[in-house]
Amino acid sequence: MGSAELDEFIERVSERTDIYSVVSRYVTLTQKGGRYWGCCPFHNEKTASFTISPDKGFFYCFGCHAGGNVFKFLSLIENITYFEAIKLQAQRLGIDLPEKKTTPEEERRRREEKSLYKVNELAQDFYHECLIKTARGEIGRKYLLARGISAETIETFKLGYATDDWENLLTNLTRRGFSPEQIEKAGLIVRRKNSPGFYDRFRARVMIPINDVFGHTVGFGGRILASADDTQPKYLNTPETEIFNKRSLLFGLDKSNRAISTAGAAIVVEGYMDAISLFSAGVKNVVATLGTAFTPEHAKLILKYARKIIFCYDSDEAGQRATLRALPIVQGAGANVFIVKVPDGKDPDEFIRKHGKPAFDELIKNAETLIDYRMNYVLARADTSITPGKLAALREILPVIANIKSNALRTEYKKKIAAALLLDEQTIIDEWEKISSSEQDEKLSPVKVKPLNNQDRSVKEACETILRMLWYDEDPLDYVLVTVPREFFTETQQEILKRFEICREEGRRLDKISAANELSEAANTELSRILLSGSDDPRAKEVKFFCDAVDILHRAVLRKKYKNLLAQADEYISSDEESYRKKINESLNVKFKMDSLKKV
Repeated sequence: MGSAELDEFIERVSERTDIYSVVSRYVTLTQKGGRYWGCCPFHNEKTASFTISPDKGFFYCFGCHAGGNVFKFLSLIENITYFEAIKLQAQRLGIDLPEKKTTPEEERRRREEKSLYKVNELAQDFYHECLIKTARGEIGRKYLLARGISAETIETFKLGYATDDWENLLTNLTRRGFSPEQIEKAGLIVRRKNSPGFYDRFRARVMIPINDVFGHTVGFGGRILASADDTQPKYLNTPETEIFNKRSLLFGLDKSNRAISTAGAAIVVEGYMDAISLFSAGVKNVVATLGTAFTPEHAKLILKYARKIIFCYDSDEAGQRATLRALPIVQGAGANVFIVKVPDGKDPDEFIRKHGKPAFDELIKNAETLIDYRMNYVLARADTSITPGKLAALREILPVIANIKSNALRTEYKKKIAAALLLDEQTIIDEWEKISSSEQDEKLSPVKVKPLNNQDRSVKEACETILRMLWYDEDPLDYVLVTVPREFFTETQQEILKRFEICREEGRRLDKISAANELSEAANTELSRILLSGSDDPRAKEVKFFCDAVDILHRAVLRKKYKNLLAQADEYISSDEESYRKKINESLNVKFKMDSLKKV
């Protein structure tokens, strides 16, 4: 399918889609004026802060800040991609998807992926049947029962059992028409080294299917049982395949994503059994890594559903080191990071089986912040009885607090560290300055403070008014681009403004579909917020406020210049009277221009 065909298809679906009809299938909506309001489906709330505007075609939540057009809503609520949301709506409307022209290589890859999905699905069913229906699966059932895993959880996760036969799965799948080469590509069998043929990779193991976020079975983890060969690894994963990559998969996410969205947080554990035990006990917002370090891809997956990530790794030394390695990755992705340290050296599975869900909920409630965890970890291992030990600990702790955006919070932590290490605050400040100025730690430097006026409410509202006006009427765009200072617009707002400019150059208007396709997710959400923060009768009111908004920004520029001139004059007050008078006169001229602007 060509680009023009795709654009026409999306336009047809969009024209026949009413955002109210779509959203009301998921959210109870109440009309107030020209808008509809309801409780947000993406986070817990008792007072409705979620709104849609059928006229504008956008939704926005003033609580969790989710926003966008109708297809963005569908992608979030159904946990699917944006284009999959368009296809879903097309299916509901009875609109056929245009046929896509594929290259021979694309067609080969599509057939191979389809084959891999099918092989894994059949293997999952085979292992599951072996566990729940055969006498040989009794050993697996006893093991899961001893771990507190219920029959319901076994069914939910489709847990299974691989017997200790060498070719049990191979025989079953070849009878169903799959070649050994196809089964090998799925990682389920291994080619023999010293003789022809293949053998099953997983034997004498409880089998744990691993799904992608859409619920497709893409691989397996196998937990060996005590009666099996103890020279084998305790856990064995499917090797990397076309559809199985541990760096970009989280166990259980397909089942926990809704709970993560509802709770506003994801609990990350190390092992499958930790995740399964917690899920079985009622802790539904849990995922596990697949025997690999936490990666940026993992962070991106979770951040689609929640900004808060709680690490609950094993409390032994290896688990704590794994936690420390994960923290910079998650912090760098913009998540709110918390850490749970399971007491008594236990892992989450052991703890919840012994103490139950209420005790585990209490651990989550009292989770440490990233900085407190790092500080406590370093202090527990540092020799703080001598000055070199104190300084070494300080240098390990300070880089972590450098990413805190709040100056006040940074100051509080400096005081807290000084008290913990029995150091004076000047020593803390000296070490802080070394870190802040170091090129090596440039990425950890404190966030630069934006100009004060950028946070001023009137300036903020003026920027939003201008962008809102340009959405409804592009005629003032050239005037805005030439006369309005961009320094007071946020980065995402500048992206929106630039997109208006590009659309003008290409002879078209920015609309809800092109905004979703061409703006970043942050900018598209910001545009939704701005449009739904304005009047429901935009043409009558936005035009009235537009000129006032431009004046506010011009006055903000003059105010900034005026303060700079006064500061420069102060430098000359006692050393150069002529320069002092010159700067004062310049500042008065600027003040006159500032006062001449209409105050709003």
